[in-house]
Amino acid sequence: METLITDGAAKQKNWVKDGTSETFMQDVIDASQEKLILVDLWAPWCGPCKQLTPMIEKVVNDAKGAVELVKIDIDKNPQIAQSLQVQSIPAVFAFKDGRPVDGFMGALPESKIKEFVEKHAGPIGPSPIEAAYATGSEALDKGDTEAALTAFAELLELEPGHVDATAQLARVYVKLGELDAAKSLMSSMPENPVKSTAVSAALAAISLAENAANAGDIEPLQQKVDENPDDLGARLELAQALVGRGNNEAGGAELLEIIRRDRDWNEAAGRHELLKLFEVMGPADPLTKSFRRQLSSILFA
Repeated sequence: METLITDGAAKQKNWVKDGTSETFMQDVIDASQEKLILVDLWAPWCGPCKQLTPMIEKVVNDAKGAVELVKIDIDKNPQIAQSLQVQSIPAVFAFKDGRPVDGFMGALPESKIKEFVEKHAGPIGPSPIEAAYATGSEALDKGDTEAALTAFAELLELEPGHVDATAQLARVYVKLGELDAAKSLMSSMPENPVKSTAVSAALAAISLAENAANAGDIEPLQQKVDENPDDLGARLELAQALVGRGNNEAGGAELLEIIRRDRDWNEAAGRHELLKLFEVMGPADPLTKSFRRQLSSILFA
């Protein structure tokens, strides 16, 4: 096993190298006759370079040899930057068949770097981060909290601060009944995280779980609703309790009934709670699709 790891590390190291003016012909011009070569122009004083270069290295290593990276310090090799007419760094060039065919300047997110590479080298498959995220998300959708917990925890070890993985892990905690842990995890995010689907779903799941915790027991709430169907406050509590106990179908039906009886009641509380449920279940869930159709028929009847 030790030999295999060593061999893999050696191969991976060859996909990323430091270049100079003296080795540029061999490392870039000649090598690009056989495969895509990325040239990363950087300098020790360049802050964005320090953010960009590790991401490029990661994408290149994930490509498993379909592309190679040559990093060039322009302070030590100014003639290369001059010949490529570089005005600012970081600057990245894609070389094929001995000439530059594309490039970009400035720091890009990993997803855009991968798109750039795949544009010229073809699909490179999911990275370990992407694979772990897909595994965890699939497990979460299936209700396999143990597998989801493992996948997202491992992902966050590889990439601490991954916003969507943090949000998905918070949803796992909600399913496990660890509401405080879920809230703590979400509070560890940057102040204004990108409102992705995962983040919205996590916030909605936490809100629904908090409401369920305050809603009370289902049986007495059901009795109150049966005795007075127009008691929308009791019906809302019943819906929240049902959702909190995993009965999304019955809870959603009660929310639809609130909207049907009075869509504007309590500042449209029924609709707001239903939209949170949509966020948690996801747009592809058959129940989401069914509830959306019913909601439309109520609102636009």
